[in-house]
Amino acid sequence: MTLDDFSVYARQRVDQYLQLKMSGYTPAEDLQEAMVYSLFNGGKRVRPMLTYASASLFGSANELTDACAAAIESIHAYSLIHDDLPAMDDDDLRRGKPTCHIQFNEATAILAGDALQTFAFELLSQTEHQQSTTQLRLIQELCLASGRHGMVTGQMIDLANVGIEVSLATLEKMHQHKTGALIRASVRMGAISSGTELKEDQLQALDTYANAIGLAFQVQDDIIDITSDTQTLGKTQFSDADANKPTYPKLLGLEGAQELAKALHKQAVTAISPFGDAAQPLVELANYIIGRNH
Repeated sequence: MTLDDFSVYARQRVDQYLQLKMSGYTPAEDLQEAMVYSLFNGGKRVRPMLTYASASLFGSANELTDACAAAIESIHAYSLIHDDLPAMDDDDLRRGKPTCHIQFNEATAILAGDALQTFAFELLSQTEHQQSTTQLRLIQELCLASGRHGMVTGQMIDLANVGIEVSLATLEKMHQHKTGALIRASVRMGAISSGTELKEDQLQALDTYANAIGLAFQVQDDIIDITSDTQTLGKTQFSDADANKPTYPKLLGLEGAQELAKALHKQAVTAISPFGDAAQPLVELANYIIGRNH
């Protein structure tokens, strides 16, 4: 299966699952509309792809894998809604469309983000899965990745360092939390959802891969913020520079940042080489992450 084929497979699978679970009666139609708008606004579904690719190392994806992929994408969508708010990044565009608070209003956007966050844990805790021990482990993984030990802390570090000269170590710490934690959870949760009794060296290999591509993802984001135009990006070009945010090109120069992305890619691919041909989807995703222009 090519990366394009795998992308279509993963997107269709997670989107169908999300549509199924988002359907039904809601007493607040505006809230539902804002949630759906933010979940289905053209995202690449990289995190669900990682979840399905990781699960495929140990067998076929199952309904619990679907729940993981959908939960992770819900957390990601919530984080983007809140990222774009005037109190944070104050962005008007997301993937070429008006951000949630522009399309609706600020209060609705905040509540839609809140609802998507809890929706993620609703998906993982459904009794129909009948795998309570595994479900609890998956919930713990997502809690650690998305809350005060992961993504939220990364966002706080980001906001606290706008306009400040930071070290490379601080920048890496920020992105390990803000972007890397959820990517790491995507990989780990896919493997756990397979139901396989994972060996410590297998988890360590997946962690090394995920940590490397998580950081590479952010390095590439910083690179394309200055090398791609607004139309290609789907958001305003130079938005990070204009906000005076710390970035890898600012600290390392453009060429230095590109070299770092390549080194992280190599580290990721090497880590999963023991899985052999089964790891090809993860290899292709690593290739995509440092080759993308938006």
